[in-house]
Formats: sequence, structure tokens, C-alpha cells
Amino acid sequence: MSKQTYRVCFCFRRRFHVAASEAPDAVKSMFDQYSENGTMTVDHLHRFLIEVQKEDKASKEDAQAIIDSLRELKHLNIFQRRGLNLEAFFKYLFGDINPPLSPTPVVHHDMTAPVSHYFIYTGHNSYLTGNQLNSDCSDVPIIRALQKGVRVIELDIWPNSKKDNVDVLHGGTMTAPVELIKCLRSIKEYAFVASEYPVVITLEDHLTPDLQAKVAEMVTQTLGEILFTPGSECLKEFPSPESLKRRIIISTKPPKEYLEAKEEKEKENDSQRGKGSADEEAWGKEVPNLKSLNNSACDKDDFDGGVDNDEEDSDDKSQHNEAPEYRKLIAIHAGKPKGGLKECLKVDPDKVRRLSLSEQQLENAVGTYGNDIVRFTQRNLLRIYPKGIRVDSSNYNPLIGWSHGAQMVAFNMQEIEEGIEVNFLTGDGHGRSLWLMHGMFRANGGCGYVKKPNFLLQTGPHNEVFDPKVKLPAKKTLKVTVYMGEGWYYDFPHTHFDAYSPPDFYARVGIAGVPADTVMKKTKTLEDNWIPSWNEEFEFPLSVPELALLRIEVHEYDMSEKDDFGGQTCLPVSELKQGIRAVPLHDRKGERYKSVKLLMHFEFI
Repeated sequence: MSKQTYRVCFCFRRRFHVAASEAPDAVKSMFDQYSENGTMTVDHLHRFLIEVQKEDKASKEDAQAIIDSLRELKHLNIFQRRGLNLEAFFKYLFGDINPPLSPTPVVHHDMTAPVSHYFIYTGHNSYLTGNQLNSDCSDVPIIRALQKGVRVIELDIWPNSKKDNVDVLHGGTMTAPVELIKCLRSIKEYAFVASEYPVVITLEDHLTPDLQAKVAEMVTQTLGEILFTPGSECLKEFPSPESLKRRIIISTKPPKEYLEAKEEKEKENDSQRGKGSADEEAWGKEVPNLKSLNNSACDKDDFDGGVDNDEEDSDDKSQHNEAPEYRKLIAIHAGKPKGGLKECLKVDPDKVRRLSLSEQQLENAVGTYGNDIVRFTQRNLLRIYPKGIRVDSSNYNPLIGWSHGAQMVAFNMQEIEEGIEVNFLTGDGHGRSLWLMHGMFRANGGCGYVKKPNFLLQTGPHNEVFDPKVKLPAKKTLKVTVYMGEGWYYDFPHTHFDAYSPPDFYARVGIAGVPADTVMKKTKTLEDNWIPSWNEEFEFPLSVPELALLRIEVHEYDMSEKDDFGGQTCLPVSELKQGIRAVPLHDRKGERYKSVKLLMHFEFI
């Protein structure tokens, strides 16, 4: 590299030498162990892949392919004819060919079980471009979500201003509408660019019967043969994702009158305005854990307040006015029976359905009805959505829903336009909670469906089910060593983190999972260094590794202001590759940096 100069004041400058990236001592020691006379041959590398990287199926051909891939570095004088020298070995370890997850994503979970057996990548108010109050509605965020593998798209459908067509907008707010037909056409075009597995459209319906009939015609003509319609009024069991490949599914409540729904929606929005918090940090507040929430009993009053309109009583007297063509489109029926949550969570052996709870309702319910929720989700679908006061499009802890079997943990994924300040009115959903969502759905080849662990699908001899609040003995321990990081020098201006000196980086490493496993730890801060070498080791005992996500963040320490963001990633522990790995970091929105990455060692003990 080179030297960098920082202006201290009008008259003085400080000059810092920027060193080149160098293999840490642990890598040097590993090279000495698996080489001879300064050269790592194919046989040596093959043994390293099996013994250190835990790649039991690695062949000598795989080792040779790694060596061959480094031939392009010949001009750097790091490739030897007989094998790798230390610098070449280090380049391999810290290169893109050595990621922490499988480099070739493949769907490897059993996809033939009912849809209720899977966590599904789910969006909330998928049409919004920003906050929940006054941002534009558009098909662009829907397209972006589908391109990232999201499988559940939510559309709020309302009569347009002339009451002769259908718009998509967030009712009772100042959001600018987009035509439903435009959203449907974009969904059809982009539904399967990232995954072949089914896309569910959840409709929050505020239409009159004549407009419901128009929607039925619109959906049928636009989606055509890829639209899945059930052969009967109610499904006895959900089909599998495999059987629904490249199909689009409609889910909503059986219809109700538009005016009644509108009045209730307006009341809800009036009660929610002005309650949001503007105090989000640049990368989002720390994710609240289940053990820190109020696990009070959830009575009927708790449940009835603030429910999405698509979950109102499906036995309403006004249903005789509905359009029959519209009703036939509904493959996954939503709605809640009359009564409190206990009644809503009853499992009907003859039919399956979808129920929605707000994040607050879930948090209140898990203390009293946690076991009922798990039993419900073994056959039925449970959708969790952000509470109404999240008008800034922020998010919540998805692990609370997942650990109770909820399939559709709906998240805000809106992006704000460049140059707009992030505050109460222009906030977006990007932050630590959404990083967990990204991490979960990096599993199973990124197809948007992740098979739930068997313990969430099983009932014991005494009707007992999994309880995430019960502290279990550790099944395994994940040992993580953070060696070093690099790439900020290339991806950021030299004064981005500090105007007067190179950055002072530290890393945060931890687990998001059930309460007993959830923890975050921190390395020391290294001053004035673009290539920090921490060489610190952490151990994480895991009682439920199947639900564990490895959280990794890098920040730059700032004495006078809040620390600067330096990158993040979140990885499913169940698919983590052991050994020394190059871990690419992402920005706050989840986009991968071009150069920034960490060198880390993962080992299960």
C-alpha cells in the first residue's frame, strides 16, 4: 500500500504508513504444519482441507483446482510450480473461493412436506418505498423483494378515487397509490427470478363486491396458469413447496364490506400516529430478546386491539354480498374465529388456515399460550406483522416468531432514496432485525423456504411441545476466532471513518437464537489501522443450534460521537462451514461490499 496524510489543523498534517495485508501467526503456523520446505503440495492441501476445513468429501482434484485457480496470481510471484507458498496459501484462505457458506447455493432441505413445515421469507406492506405514512407506493420495492428471494408479498387493495378501479396503498395515510394491475404484472414477471418455489400474495381487502369481481378478473387474466386455485372451499392440509413450484397463491380473509373495513382502519391509524421513535442508530437498535419482553397473559382485550383488517371475523353477516369469483381465488384462508386468542389457536383436523398476530400480540401471548402457538403452527400458518407504531418501517426480533413455529414473520424491507435523511418520517427497515432475516434465508440455497426443525413439528407422548424459554443443555459449542479484516482501505475514502487518522476498528460477534443462546461479545479496539488483526477467540454454547444465527459486525470507535458502521453479516449456524474462512461483509442494507471481509476460524467442539 502507501502512506496517508491527514490534516490535523490549518498548519499541521499527520502521515500514517498503510501496511500490506499479511498472514496472521495462526495461518503461518498452519502453513508450516501442512507444508514442506516452504511449499504446500496438492497432497498437503488435500490433507488440510480434510483435517482443518472439515471437508470430508474433498478430493485431490479439489485441491488441485484450488491451486489452479491461483495461477492468475503468477504475476505476483506467489505461485510455485509444485504447489503454494505461504503468500499464495494466505490468498486462497482470504479469497472468494473460500466462503463461510457453500459457494454454490443448492436447495438441500426436503421440500415435499406441507408449506406449514417451513419458515417463509415474508414482506410487510411490500409496495411501500419508504415510511408507512407518506411514502410513495410502487411496484419497484416488490420487484426488489422478489429479486432477493422474498416469497410472500403483501398488497393492501382499495377503491381508487373514482371507485371504478383498484389501487394499492396504505389506507388512512398520505401514501401515494399505485394501480393493482401494475403490481400484479410485476409479480408475474419477477416471481421466479430468484427462486422457483411458490409466491404467496397476501391481500388486505377493502373493496366493494363489484370491485372484488374486477380483482378476480384481473388476477385470473394476468396470472393465468401460474395461479394456484384449490379444488375445494378449504384445504385439509397445505400442499408442499415442491408441488407448488412456479405457482402464485392468493391468501386473504373471505371478503367483507369495504366501508366497515375502512372505518376500522382509520381508527387504527389515528391511534398510531405520533408514537414512533426517531432515535434509531445508523445501523438499528440492538435486537430485543424474548427474555427481556413482558410475558404477561394475553386476554381477549389484548388480542382484539390493533389486528390487521385481513384477520377480522370470517363469519361476518356481510359476506353474502361477496363476489363468488373472488372467493374462488383464495387458496389460503385467513381470519380469526370469534373469541380470544385461545379460541383462535384451536387446531381444526379437517381444515387449515392462516392467522395473523402483531408483534406485540405475539410477545404478550407467548407467556401464556406459547405451547398453543407451537401446536397451531404444526398444521396452520401464522403470520406476524410489525406493530402499528412502526411508522418509520423499522422491524422487530424475528426469532420470537420463528422459535414458536411462525412461518410468515413479515418484515419491512423498504429502501429510502439516496440523499434523504433517515429520521422519523423517512426511516427505513434496514437494521439489525432485518440482518437476522437475511441470515435465516441464506439457508437452503436462498430459495426463500427453510424447513423448520423437527422439534417444532413434533408433539410428545403427553402432548408437550418445544418451549424456547426452557433452558436446555448445550448440544454443541461453536468456537469462533476473529483473525483480521481488510478491504475498507479500498471501499471507503480515507477520511470516511475519521478525518484525522486511520480508523479504530473493533468487531462484535455473537448468536441470535433462543434466549439461552443469545449473546454478543466484542474484540478489543485497534487504533489507527486499516487492516486490524484482532486474533481473538470466542466460544458459544448452543442449546438449540438449529435456530441459531451467527451475528458479525464491525464498527469504528468514535470517542465524541456514536461509533461508525463498518460492515455486518449474519449466517445460519446450521450451514456454517468449519475451518478458516473468508467472511464477506455487507452494508446496512444488506448489499455486499466489494472488498471488505474478515478472516475467521469456525469450529464445532
